[in-house]
Amino acid sequence: MDYIEVKFACTPNNDIVNSVLSATIAEIGFESFVEDENGTIAYIQGEVFNEEKLNEIIHDLPVDAEITYTYKTIEGRNWNEEWEKNYFQPLIIDNKCIIQSTFHNVPATYEYNIFMDPKMAFGTGHHQTTELMIREILKDDFNGKSVLDMGTGTAILAILASMRGANPITAIDIDEWAYNNAIENLALNKVDNVTVKIGGADLLGDQTFDVILANINRNILLNDIHTYVSVLNPGGYLYMSGFYIEDINAITDECKKHGLKFCYNTEKDHWAAVKYQKE
Repeated sequence: MDYIEVKFACTPNNDIVNSVLSATIAEIGFESFVEDENGTIAYIQGEVFNEEKLNEIIHDLPVDAEITYTYKTIEGRNWNEEWEKNYFQPLIIDNKCIIQSTFHNVPATYEYNIFMDPKMAFGTGHHQTTELMIREILKDDFNGKSVLDMGTGTAILAILASMRGANPITAIDIDEWAYNNAIENLALNKVDNVTVKIGGADLLGDQTFDVILANINRNILLNDIHTYVSVLNPGGYLYMSGFYIEDINAITDECKKHGLKFCYNTEKDHWAAVKYQKE
């Protein structure tokens, strides 16, 4: 599959501008993001790329910045090699969890050793929202709890939840690349208690969960919170990320409508993660 590589030059070039840009263009199909010295490099499937929509988004971007871009087509290739050469470095969180790929040689001496071959799926742990969710899983009790991981991407959250004792786990993503990559990464980490499904919240039926993890984006979350609540067990927890600090009030208002109690939020570089409990 061919991809389009878009190089954005941002003035000013800072975390807020790049984070807002990445989150916004993700809504039109961009899948992977890497910050560089000029701004952000982003990737999107060639058949999905729409320059007119991209120009509209840049024009309406809610930050005071000048953003220009160039792009080129990249023919289908071994994306693991691309990540190895250019982007994906081992990530250590709280000195307890290391995330690395099979091409890294870091000794597996941490409590949780996770291997990722991310290809083009989102979720190596390097994005602020993924890291925030990982920290929540490391901090809270998941032993014996049933878990739903919405927008699973590489399945990194499902894998860590399994390592933390969660069982059973369902992981769902709407993207076929993510679905295939999740299955590969589960096998890579010898995790066999995660069921992966391709689709959206419409797949949720009668099965209920003690914990729901949803690292997606603001609009999808606001649309699907009522569905999450319908499959969350009483007293269960909903963790969400993929949005900015300014969005917490809107997310919380929607949660309260459906019987969820705000517990707390964490943040990193203007991104937020929030925990709610079903009353």
